[in-house]
Amino acid sequence: MRRSSPVNVDPLAVVAASSIETASGPRWLIEDLWEEEGVGILSGAPKCYKTWCALDLAFSVASATPALGRYEVGEPGPVLIFCAEDHPRMVRARLEGYAEHRRRPLKDLPLYVILESALRLDTERDQVRLARTLEKYRPRLLLLDPFVRLHRIDENSALDVSGILAYLRQLQRRYQVAILLVHHARKAGSSGEHAGLSLRGSSDFHAWGQSNLYLRRRRGSLELVIEQRNAPAPEPVQLALRSEGSPPHLEVVCAASQSGELDELKKQVLEVLSHNGDPRTQDSLRIELRVRAQRIQVALRELESEGLIERTAAGWTPLEQADDD
Repeated sequence: MRRSSPVNVDPLAVVAASSIETASGPRWLIEDLWEEEGVGILSGAPKCYKTWCALDLAFSVASATPALGRYEVGEPGPVLIFCAEDHPRMVRARLEGYAEHRRRPLKDLPLYVILESALRLDTERDQVRLARTLEKYRPRLLLLDPFVRLHRIDENSALDVSGILAYLRQLQRRYQVAILLVHHARKAGSSGEHAGLSLRGSSDFHAWGQSNLYLRRRRGSLELVIEQRNAPAPEPVQLALRSEGSPPHLEVVCAASQSGELDELKKQVLEVLSHNGDPRTQDSLRIELRVRAQRIQVALRELESEGLIERTAAGWTPLEQADDD
């Protein structure tokens, strides 16, 4: 049967490709970890510190402090959090720990916690309520933890899952918000399999994300695998939950071999800065030394904390040189 054309419907929005703003690479909410206005999954098996990691990223965006002690925040701003499995008092306690560790008073930060006991993204009522909340607070990041508590659908059904993920994508575009969705991984699996294949349920989860983070146990250590759709993925890093002398917090740790490589890179950075005499930007050092942006960031931050270099408006320079000036 022939259907009549709908009336009073506008055509699809179309522009010339040449009029679209160009970009040499992704714009980062958190450097190397999460795209600005990107959607994605933070996944891991039980007891892999998924919520610790998610709250670390949330606190970093709100406070403009490096996530996991390493990854710089490019676009700080308000953060909206829903943790379905933790009482708000526990959420606050963890955030207070991060605030103490990073010396940022929690009361001064735009961190907002949704207090509802349940949030059902498979119902129109809660979809409308969440959209109105985003309209009110305009966060840079929306954290939803975990997906299994946000619905009553079949997670193995691509049709059911894709409906909720499509709704979240609509929110991302309408409110220019990054969305971090915490999701469970299967308990068992080959250590050599692709991290994205460990996600529980439909393959739509893996396909949906622009930035995906996977926490997994390997040889007794906690490993963070980073996956990006629009940029090369950094090397996996090891994480540890630290508490000695400070509130509990996750941070990146280096294996012995990685530590030796870092020491060598720091020496090279100092040689370049001392030899040239002029301030150097992070990008120029990365290109000259032929290393990833993440590695040069770590080397610069450690050299700065050791009092050997400082960052000026023009770039990085040896601290001794700055004192002489």
